[in-house]
Amino acid sequence: MRSLSGLFLLLVSVLPLKAKNLSVSIDTGKSANGIFAEHEELTFRIKLVNPFAKRIKANVSWQITTDENQRLVSGKESQIIGKNQTLTRPIHHKVNEPGFYRLKITCATNEGTQTRSMQVGYAPERILPKLTSHGDFKKFWDNSRQELEKIPAAFELNHQGKLSKGALDVYEVTMRSLGSVRVSGWYEVPKSPGPHPAVLRFPGYGQNMKPIARFDDMATFSFNVRGHGNSKEDIAGKPQDYWIRGLDDKGTYYYRGAYMDCIRAMDFLCSRKEVDSKRIAVIGGSQGGGLSLATAAMDKRVSLCASGIPFLTNWEKYFRTTHWPEMNKWIAAQDQRTWDSTLETLSYFDTMNMAPWIDCPVFMGIALQDSICPPPTNFAVYNRIKAIKEYRVYPQANHSLGPQYHKLVFDWIRMKFHLPRKNK
Repeated sequence: MRSLSGLFLLLVSVLPLKAKNLSVSIDTGKSANGIFAEHEELTFRIKLVNPFAKRIKANVSWQITTDENQRLVSGKESQIIGKNQTLTRPIHHKVNEPGFYRLKITCATNEGTQTRSMQVGYAPERILPKLTSHGDFKKFWDNSRQELEKIPAAFELNHQGKLSKGALDVYEVTMRSLGSVRVSGWYEVPKSPGPHPAVLRFPGYGQNMKPIARFDDMATFSFNVRGHGNSKEDIAGKPQDYWIRGLDDKGTYYYRGAYMDCIRAMDFLCSRKEVDSKRIAVIGGSQGGGLSLATAAMDKRVSLCASGIPFLTNWEKYFRTTHWPEMNKWIAAQDQRTWDSTLETLSYFDTMNMAPWIDCPVFMGIALQDSICPPPTNFAVYNRIKAIKEYRVYPQANHSLGPQYHKLVFDWIRMKFHLPRKNK
C-alpha cells in the first residue's frame, strides 16, 4: 500500500462563503470515462474544498473495494485545509482482474461527516462470465416463437386525429400476443411517401411509452409490452412485481410473454407497406435495453440495436452486486424455492445467453455509477456479442444516461440508415 502522507496538493481559489460544509468530491483522475486499460493503474482523485474564511481540520478515511464489496486496500489521514482553499489528492492502485472497483471515502470535520464513492472499470472488455444456458435453451425459444405464430395478430389501428396535425400520422395500435394477451403502442408514420426506416422503442420497467413526434422521415413505434402503458387490459397488477410473476416455471414467467410481445411488435412493423422492413432499429433503456437485446437476438429482421444500461442480463453477477428485498421475500415465501432454482429459471431469460445470436450492429450506453443495472452485467452481454458493436461510458451517470446519449443513439441510427442528421 502506498504511503498517504504528504500526497495532497494545495490549490488556492476564491470560493463563496455561504456554503455550510466542506465540499467533498471524487472523479476518475486521468481517465476521461473511468475505464482503465489493461496494465494501467486505477486512479481516483479526491477534492476537498473549504468554503470558509477559516482553517478546517478534515479526517479522511478511504478504501478501495471490488464491486462485490471485497476490500482491497485502505487508509486514513488528517489534513488541515486553509481558508478558501482546495486540496486535491490522487489515489492509485494496481489490480490484475478485469472488473469494476470502487473508492469509498469518509470525511469528518467539526461541521459533520460526509461519505462519497466512485466506481471505475478495469479492462472491462475482458469480462467474460460463463454462459448459464441449458441444453434446451434454443428449443425453448423456438417453441415459444412457434406458439406465438399460431396466435392471430389481429392488428388494429386507431387514427389519432388530434396528434396527426403535423408531418406525422399517429395511430394507437393494438394486437394479440402470446396467450392472446392484448398489447398496444403508438405508431407515428410520416405523411410523405415511403417506405420509411423505422424505430421500435421498448419501455423501461413500469414505463408508459408515448408518441415522441421527433422525426418526419422515420416511422416510430413506441410499444408497451404487457402490463405497461396502454397494454394493461389483460395484465393486472403493479409493475414492481412483474419480474417475479410466474417465476416458478420458465413457461409461465412474465418475461416469456414480454419477449414474445416484442417479436409481435416486429411482426406489426414488417406488415406495413410504408415501412422499409430492411431498416428497423430496436432501442430502449434499462428493461427496454434488455428487451432490445432479446429482440435482436431472436428476430433476424432487426437491422440495428441500441441498448442503454440493459437489465435482464448476467443474473448471477446481478444479484451479487445489487440488493432487491422483493426477490429475497419471494424466494422465502415457499419452501421449494431456492436461489439455485430461481437462477435456473432466470437463465432462460438472460440476454447474456442470447447475445451470440445477435448479428446486427449494436450500440450500448453504460452508466458507470449505476447500482440498478451495474456495468459488469452490461459488459457481460456486450462481450458475448459477435456482431459489429460499440459502447459509450458515462462516468458520473447513475441509472440514467441523459439527453446527450439519446441524441447520440438517434444520430447513430440515422447514420446507419443513411439519413441526414437532425438537430433535435
